[in-house]
Parts: sequence; C-alpha cells; structure tokens
Amino acid sequence: MTALPPLTLRGVDHTARPTWKLRETIEFYRDKLGLPLVHVISARGWGPATHPDFLHLFFDSGNGSSIAFFYYLGSEEPAALAGKADQPPRPDDHVFDATHTAWLVDGARELQAWKQRLEAQGLSVSTETTHEVIESIYVRDPNGYFIEFTRKLRPLGRTDAMDAALTLQAALDAEEAAAKAGRRLTSIDEIWARKPALLDARHGAAAAGVRIYVPRVEEFSAIVRDAAGRAECQVVAMEGYDRIDASGPVEFRRKVLGLKPAVWYGLFTGGVHGRIEVLDRDRVLIVPVAA
Repeated sequence: MTALPPLTLRGVDHTARPTWKLRETIEFYRDKLGLPLVHVISARGWGPATHPDFLHLFFDSGNGSSIAFFYYLGSEEPAALAGKADQPPRPDDHVFDATHTAWLVDGARELQAWKQRLEAQGLSVSTETTHEVIESIYVRDPNGYFIEFTRKLRPLGRTDAMDAALTLQAALDAEEAAAKAGRRLTSIDEIWARKPALLDARHGAAAAGVRIYVPRVEEFSAIVRDAAGRAECQVVAMEGYDRIDASGPVEFRRKVLGLKPAVWYGLFTGGVHGRIEVLDRDRVLIVPVAA
C-alpha cells in the first residue's frame, strides 16, 4: 500500500449555522460587531424538491476565517429556538449552548474593549469567565447562538498534550467498563479514578492512601503550593506532574487556593486515588479508599 503524505489543516475557514432572522442577523454581525459582509450565495435549493431556496451569508471574522449562516426562504424557526436570544446561560441547556463560535482577541485590554462595545450596543454580556487556559466573555446573537470572545492565558505545551492523551485513555477505559456492566458512564469521578493507574504504570507504583496527580501547569499550581506547606501531605515531583500524597483524609478550600469556580471544578483532571466525599463550590474532601 502506498504511504499517504502527511496532511496539515490550515485553520478554520468558516463555521455555519441556520438562521431564521435575516435582518437581525445582518444587523448583529455587520452593524453591531462590525464584521464585513464578504460573500453571499443565493441558490434555488440544492437539487432535491424538499430543499428550500436559500441565501448563504459570510461575515469576515479575521485571519481569513468567516462566520456563515444559511437563511432558508419560507422555512419556519423551530419551536425549540423561540426566545433563545433573550435567555441567559442555562446549565440545563448544555447541548444547545455548547454549540458556539469562539473568537480570539489580543489580551485583556482588547477583551474589555469588546465587552464595552457590545454593552454599548445594548447587548447582554456575561462576566469574564476563566476556563483554565483562556478567559472569555459571551453574548447571544439574534438566533440565540452563543458568541465567545476569548484571550489566551498561556500557550499549550507538551504537558497539556500528555495529560490530554491520558485523560482520553481513562475515559475510553471507563466507558468500556460501564458498557460491559450494562450502564452508561455519567460521573467524571470514574475517569479521574482511572488516571492514577495509567500514571503509576509510567512512573512506578505509589503508596496507598490519597494520591492527587496535578499537571505541572500554572492554573493548578495553587493546590501544589498549599499541599507543600502541610505536615500531612508530601509532594512528589514526576515528569509533567506533581503528586500530592496523604495517608489520611485531605481537604482543600477554593477561596484559600484563590481559584475561579470553572477551574475549581476541574481541579482533579490529573487523576485522584481516593474517594471524593465532598466537592461543592467552596470545599473538597478526599478520603482513602477502603482496602
């Protein structure tokens, strides 16, 4: 078999979603956000009699990318989308709100400038949210879709890629185990609990008790510093990770660590050997697993 040459993507050309609000969509992206309208396709369907005639709009979103919309003539907006544009973020509507476009801006000052511009247009803008390696604000467009403006807090590196591979391996293993047991995987704790075995296989078996594996990156460094100052904890340096060992229960407080909630709830992404008895907005308690 002939070997295929390596292929590399060149970035995002465009994202596309349907719209049922032509005028409002143009006013939002072209007039309020200031994105140039650079191309429109108009077509009598795409062959099948069931396919409506449409316009396909493209707005320039920088660096050769665009955000695009299909406007299907004569079609009705789905009832499930009615009123979405006026709704704040809804945690129980995670499927719809997870589908969004995120644009990169250059630093904290530019992020604030975008927030001021959006609010000056009468739009409802979220507070700044820190998600580990980015800080973002969000606004809904006239269709109810989230638009995210984000700045990078640090570049991604080798540790991020290594930890990502281990996380996905733990997730695949956990899903397979759940399927064999005739159930679905629903708790992130099961993935966190499988990662220590993968790391132990690389670095050698560790002592019993509580073990917390922390990727050696800035956003999680506060828990390592906190543990290093405690008599009941020992911090062990590993390749790409710091491991926090404790023979008995160990507790951490979010405000003591100075973490935003979005980072706090992902604090144990590196893996945990132990049972997480409490993980609420302000406190976590991990106890040893019974032998």
